[in-house]
Amino acid sequence: MDYSGKEKEAMAIMAEADKKMKTSHSLFGSFLGSSSKVEEACDLYVRAANMFKMAKNWSAAGDAFCKAAQLHLQVQSKHDAAVNFLDAGNAFKKADPEEAINCFCQAIDIYTGMGRFNIAAKHHISIAEIYESELLDIDKAVAHYEHAADYYKGEESTSAANKCLLKVATYAAQMEQYQKATEIFEQIGTYSMDTTLLKYGAKDHFFKAALCHFCVDMLNCKLAVQKYEEMFPAFSDARECKLLKKLIDAHEEQNIDAYADAVREFDSITRLDQWQTTMLLRIKKTIQDEENDLR
Repeated sequence: MDYSGKEKEAMAIMAEADKKMKTSHSLFGSFLGSSSKVEEACDLYVRAANMFKMAKNWSAAGDAFCKAAQLHLQVQSKHDAAVNFLDAGNAFKKADPEEAINCFCQAIDIYTGMGRFNIAAKHHISIAEIYESELLDIDKAVAHYEHAADYYKGEESTSAANKCLLKVATYAAQMEQYQKATEIFEQIGTYSMDTTLLKYGAKDHFFKAALCHFCVDMLNCKLAVQKYEEMFPAFSDARECKLLKKLIDAHEEQNIDAYADAVREFDSITRLDQWQTTMLLRIKKTIQDEENDLR
């Protein structure tokens, strides 16, 4: 589809906005007149940005939203500036992820200054997702999930904080930071078992915590499973708990076939996800390594 018409229209609106800004800076413009000209220019930049979006020129749309944001800051319209930076970030996401992050950060600075921490947290998640899927920088993704979790905790939004922390724990375990991952999974498991609506999910968090323990040391895992059963008796009846006990037995006996059978049997009823499979393969390797050491 030919979008050149929309793009030309957008460029004409941008030129009109630039012209308004020049007249607002003239020596003859009163402060009030200047301020109203700035508002008019902001509206024109936003109109141009939306026109660029229709033409699928995402970088130009982002630039136009940024111009509106900077002008709104000049006239102390902080909320409007933050909204413009977010719109710019969403446009740049499709063309320039680094610039999108820059825009989201500017919006976050405004929202934290206004005490709007829940909104700031939401956009830290947006940044984390860009690092996860576009820029493939997991360390930076984790840092932004942690920022989001801190802001949510401060606002007593525990469930939202826990969602971010689960991301942190998942990546920490993948990067072999098992202690950090275990602490988070246990903390969220404990919170879940004491919350009626979340109680059923507690077993999954304790299962993940136990797998992290197991990656470090089988005895650690054995003691952790006993602790979880005492804290949360329903865990004893969970298939995850029964699997862990079979895996501990197989590890103690250095029986790799029994280990593989237990995992296969569990997976035939409850599908293991990629993260769980990765952890189970790491544990299986410790049996193989110990077997080789004995030969």
